Amino acid sequence: MYSKLYVDLVDEMPLLKRKPFSLLDTPDDLKPEEMVFQIRFTKEIFRDYCEYLKRINLYRQRIWTCKSTGKSNLTYEEALVSEKQANEKVQLFPKELMEPVLRDVQFSMLPLRDLVGSIAAKLKERLLVGTEIYGRKNNRIYPCKIVKVIDEEVEKTQYQVAWLDKDKKVTESAVVSGEDLIKKKLPFSRDVLKAFVRESTCRSAPWVLHDKLALKYGISTNLPKELTNKISPKRKHAKKDTDANNGECKRKKLNIDADIEDDLPIKYPIDDLLVRPAADDPVFVARPPPTRDFKVPMECVGDLLMIWDFCCCYSKLLNLSPFSLHDFENAICYKDSNIVLIVESYSALLRLLIKDDGDYFIALQKKKRKPKISLVTWTDYMCDFLELVGNEELSSHISTIKRGHYGILNIHAKLAIFAQLIGEALACNMMREKLDEYIEERKALAAEKRGEAIEQGRKRRERKEMVKAALNGNEINVDAEQHRTSVNSGKKQDKTSEKHVNKVKADTDVMIASGKSSIVKGSKKLMNVEKNKTEDMTNIKERKEYLEREMEKRFIRTNPLGKDRDYNRYWYFRKDARIFVESCDNKQWGYYATKPELDALMGSLNEKGEREKALKKQLEKRYNKISGEMQKKSKEAQRIQMEEEAALRRSSRVRAPPRENPARAFLKYVNKLKED
Repeated sequence: MYSKLYVDLVDEMPLLKRKPFSLLDTPDDLKPEEMVFQIRFTKEIFRDYCEYLKRINLYRQRIWTCKSTGKSNLTYEEALVSEKQANEKVQLFPKELMEPVLRDVQFSMLPLRDLVGSIAAKLKERLLVGTEIYGRKNNRIYPCKIVKVIDEEVEKTQYQVAWLDKDKKVTESAVVSGEDLIKKKLPFSRDVLKAFVRESTCRSAPWVLHDKLALKYGISTNLPKELTNKISPKRKHAKKDTDANNGECKRKKLNIDADIEDDLPIKYPIDDLLVRPAADDPVFVARPPPTRDFKVPMECVGDLLMIWDFCCCYSKLLNLSPFSLHDFENAICYKDSNIVLIVESYSALLRLLIKDDGDYFIALQKKKRKPKISLVTWTDYMCDFLELVGNEELSSHISTIKRGHYGILNIHAKLAIFAQLIGEALACNMMREKLDEYIEERKALAAEKRGEAIEQGRKRRERKEMVKAALNGNEINVDAEQHRTSVNSGKKQDKTSEKHVNKVKADTDVMIASGKSSIVKGSKKLMNVEKNKTEDMTNIKERKEYLEREMEKRFIRTNPLGKDRDYNRYWYFRKDARIFVESCDNKQWGYYATKPELDALMGSLNEKGEREKALKKQLEKRYNKISGEMQKKSKEAQRIQMEEEAALRRSSRVRAPPRENPARAFLKYVNKLKED
């Protein structure tokens, strides 16, 4: 599947200011018993702690670029992870599609997004020789294999196919049109195709393949004549200058490490594990231990949260009424086989796959299943799905489910089936289209939010100018008063004529009256400015909250709030008033459910560390919402407890009606969004 030639072409080494960065060599005279400092992700060794901190500080700054994807503003470690993920994506690209894709990439002038879209559309429309798909014959669907591609017209393509039996043996051949073939979705995503294009090329505009790849697949490396004039003469001239000054660049490159390290002082925040206690540190409270009273096994908590979060966040697309995490946990642990909450969740995911018209839809057509899934027939559709997936571990449960004993399956098996269904649902076209729609709408809302922020800044500057202009009236009054005082003083000293004095006094009174009038106008203007400011602040707050709510509705995925110094992850889900803690090894889970626990957690975070500073920032941003939900849930729990205690204090002579068990509330679940 994967060409090993890329191993020689791709070197995981982030770029600093778009230039290669060399790591330090290990000291030759290093002794085994010597105490040193080592950077975890580069394996560089330092004797001096200050030099070690300077290097770490350099790696932690967002000045690095991923060599494979071109992503910038990354830390060194983030760039390493980005390159590793890009290389893994390239390995998923089918080998048989490499040559046709590379031929389309060579010397293309399209932007990456348009180029990938063009290639994907072409691969989806034109089937390659040897592809096994399904075709229509005599109004039925049969498996077949493409033998030859016959191009008769530009818009219409015919194929010579070989019809296959159950054992994939050729029964007969025929010529069919592309409309009679059921085209499968591409065996890779667009992200994989993007990564493949980036890794295959050494430059863009136009895209140029690596020489080794072009030579291997026999692709020409000569620039087409029509592109010769499109390359900028300045770029050619710059290239010549670069070649001429190559020696000087190499000499400068040798000293780049030392220059960067000397210019960068040690400053906080730094990596959390490097933070040491200092005299100016605040008093940190003890971090409260998280609660771990889960009903499912500890190793199943992560899958439980993922499945519940997906079903609730995409409930409208699935036509599935949301349910609480508490009810889902109780339902998944229940031993009955036909729990409505579980059956409706499975059925909603299966209906989504049926609407996608993919392999699952074709399999159901072969078995002549009806498209409607009910409480009685859901196990048949589930078994059909497990047979199609071909997972040996999951397939071992088919016989148990067919006998109607789904409830006795262990929790691991139940969650594994859910996880497999969600994985298939995420890959279907309906889900991809919805996610693309959400992404575009979120971008539009974010752009609108930024535009309004710019407009608000402009209005603030205008208000400041108005206030400044209104305050100028006070200066007029002060000048008038000073002038009047000087006139009175001159009258006493110089004994000027009474007529002249009266004239000057009248002029002064006019100035004072004018000043007072301007003060009144300025005061009114200031009052209007303050009133408008208050109204604007209210409108701005309401508008901001509205945009945030709209963006939250376009849910894409739940991301962790951050990590603490020990790399434990903290999660907050929109439909549950708890903060979940996942250990760094993914083996332990816990949660905080009360406001005092939240306050203690925030008080234990040290902002000198990068991870804990970022985590505390996210907690502060969501503090009002999270603490409000926690208090609301705590009050509800107290109310239920008080009602239960009051019922117990009743007289034994009065027979009270039986109380409902909150643990079995999930049995009353009704899917109000279910399609008829």
